[in-house]
Amino acid sequence: MTQTIGIIGSGLVGKAVARLAIAAGYKVVISNSRGADSIKDLIEELGPLASAGTTEEAIAAGDIVTLSIPIAASEQLPADKFAGKVVLDQTNYYPAFGNNDVLDKAEVTSSELIQRRLPGAKVVKGFHNLSWLHMKANATPKGSANRTTLPIAGDDVGAKQAVTEFFDKIGFDTIDAGSLADSWRIEPSTPIYFWAYAPKVDLQATGPEAERAYTQPGTPVSREVAQRLIDEAKRPSPIGGTFEGMPQVHVDLFMAQASAATTAK
Repeated sequence: MTQTIGIIGSGLVGKAVARLAIAAGYKVVISNSRGADSIKDLIEELGPLASAGTTEEAIAAGDIVTLSIPIAASEQLPADKFAGKVVLDQTNYYPAFGNNDVLDKAEVTSSELIQRRLPGAKVVKGFHNLSWLHMKANATPKGSANRTTLPIAGDDVGAKQAVTEFFDKIGFDTIDAGSLADSWRIEPSTPIYFWAYAPKVDLQATGPEAERAYTQPGTPVSREVAQRLIDEAKRPSPIGGTFEGMPQVHVDLFMAQASAATTAK
């Protein structure tokens, strides 16, 4: 069993990963760009299996290292520290947050770009295609009839196996979507991205009742359904994600929780 997860990024996604990992018995070392003092309340909340560290310390400690950060922030990572590390790439390309010519031209997938930036790492794309809310809501114990399936992609067989075992422990089945070059099939604006894991809600609904409905698990995605969604994918044009059609309640919850976290720091 992987003993420690290094988490780079302490935003909503990084926190969701940390909580699931700790619930499954893993230690976590969390880093962010603002330093350890900025997440001391989070570490206290998470308990004795959690600690804060520098980016270098999170990388060194992690049997798996998650990139729970915007894709643009990967440019600032200490690439030489990742040699031999299994890296779970949770980044997603959204042009609204800054264009990237290489990605816009579909010369590489976003995870191939991460692999270029971290040449010594063993990059696996995964845990990027559902919201922080549904990471928690959709996680179920092994053997559950309503277990959902997440896709991964990567070029290293051993690294994909390590991520598969991690997902199994934290509450998900896994399906192999191919190589990093194939990972466009599970990127934003493809059938298996986001919508497959979220409950159906009125896109304009707001307020407490809408929030309760939206934070429920989505319909479980079986291996068969996941494979079908991967196979049906067509490479988006233009490349990248969009916020068009996003449920208003998702935006409301993001603004409330992200703002609360920022204020707390």
